[in-house]
Formats: sequence, C-alpha cells, structure tokens
Amino acid sequence: MKIYIGHDPAEQAAYDVAVKSLQKHTAIIPEALNADRLRASGLLTRDIDKRGQMYDLPSNAPCSTEFAVSRFLVPILSQCGLALFADCDVVFMANPWELVAHADPTKAVMVVKHNHDGQGTKMGGMVQTAYPRKNWSSVMLFNCDHPANRRLSLRDINERPGRDLHAFYWLHDDEIGELPADWNWLVNVEPEPESPKIAHFTNGGPWIEGWEWADHDSLWMTEAGYA
Repeated sequence: MKIYIGHDPAEQAAYDVAVKSLQKHTAIIPEALNADRLRASGLLTRDIDKRGQMYDLPSNAPCSTEFAVSRFLVPILSQCGLALFADCDVVFMANPWELVAHADPTKAVMVVKHNHDGQGTKMGGMVQTAYPRKNWSSVMLFNCDHPANRRLSLRDINERPGRDLHAFYWLHDDEIGELPADWNWLVNVEPEPESPKIAHFTNGGPWIEGWEWADHDSLWMTEAGYA
C-alpha cells in the first residue's frame, strides 16, 4: 500500500506531525502531494488565484489548501494496488496496514461516510464551501486497479468543479465503500470514537497562528513534542 499526504507550505507544521505520527506505526514512507512539483510535471494545471484566500477558478469558489484537488491524482500517481490519501491535518493513531482488512475489491474507493455539511469557516477564518459528501475525501483508500477509477481523467481533475470531485461524481454509489468511523474522526465535530485510528483536525489546530485552545489540542501537541 502506498500513502499520500496533502502538502501545503502554509501548513508545514501540520504535515510534519502527520508524517511523524505515521512513522510511529509503519515503515511506509509517505509521498507528499506538493502542488509545485505536480505543476512542474504537467499533472496539475488548474487555474488558482492566490491573492488572499486561494480561489479555484474552475470551481468559482474558495479553497483552503493547495491539495484540495490534487488528492484526486492518487489513482494516476499510484497506478495499481491500494493507495491511501490523508489530509495533512491528521494524527495517525494506528497502522494504516490495518485498512487492508477492510478493503473491498468491488469498491473503487473506501471512505468514512460523514454526515457533515462543513458550513462556516475553519483554519483561522477560511471560508468553507458546502458540497455533498463533505469530508468524505479527507481520508480515502483507493483501489487503483478498479476500472471505475479510469473514468477520472487528467482533464476532469484539472477542469471539473472541485465540488464534483469531492462528491465522487465519476463513481456510482455502489462503487464507494465505507470505512469504520474511527479511521477519520473529525476532531471537535464528532464524538471521539472508542479507539480512534486517525484524528482529523478538520477545523484547524495549534499550528495556526492565533489559534484559540480547543478540546483535544493536547493530542496534536503531544505528537508535535510540545507536551
């Protein structure tokens, strides 16, 4: 299994903690989804306005990270086998190899199917865009061998509105499998699972300048080495 973690220079501290926590549980070295490198390779060509909060022109909507859309390149980058994507604002609390036991070969992707609209702001005031299946795409286990993922072309990834991509428009409902909820616990949004596997600080965390203390911040601080 390959592992990809979204990378944004504005959230370098969050990315470093995600990688550090991952390496406590597995020897797999993750690959950073870095927008500059993907653009240099010709894989990422979307028009983004970076004045103020980033604005995705194909979506006609704001976006909060540089990897908002590049995550959907994972099946193309990995090409075969299982590949896990996770946002950078996560803490791994278990070995992702455990996910292999949950993998269903009949599914093109497997996600935690949150019921979360994500209205308002997050990450220090960034505007959130509401869309169907919000936060499903923040942790995804792709079956890169599944033929349904071949419907997702580079043109789609670079030209389709982001809300369509995050809603898995290229898949039929029965091609989207479900992971246990503890593999994408939305911290301070959902109740803490009995045994969380991935803690996802979707609304932000202590790495953000001016962040006000919130429940469970000590979890991230401990991983960062501050507590």
